[in-house]
Amino acid sequence: MYQFSYAEIMEDGVADAKDRERQVLDRSIALLETASKQRGYSREAIEAVYFTRRVWIRFIEDLRSPENQLNDELRANLISIAIWILNETEKIRKRESMNFQGIIDITTIIRDGLK
Repeated sequence: MYQFSYAEIMEDGVADAKDRERQVLDRSIALLETASKQRGYSREAIEAVYFTRRVWIRFIEDLRSPENQLNDELRANLISIAIWILNETEKIRKRESMNFQGIIDITTIIRDGLK
């Protein structure tokens, strides 16, 4: 029989959560890259904006949760980044901007920090 300590189980849980977060950010980046190669406000842009907004809204919900174990300063910084991304996606949705690359760059930095 295998016996695991609570700490080992929790460590695995955190590693799994970070892996899922990386996968979701990878998907968002891929959609944004595809959208950035299209002309105008395409179906790909709609899909990228919709998916990216859902991801970052969920991240904000998680960061605001009292159970979130990140320190307050990091949480606040990540929420600020999330708000910026949401504002940029809204500008794209309204056809006021096509700043896919800015969102891609910031999302890539956040994804790469999930180690």
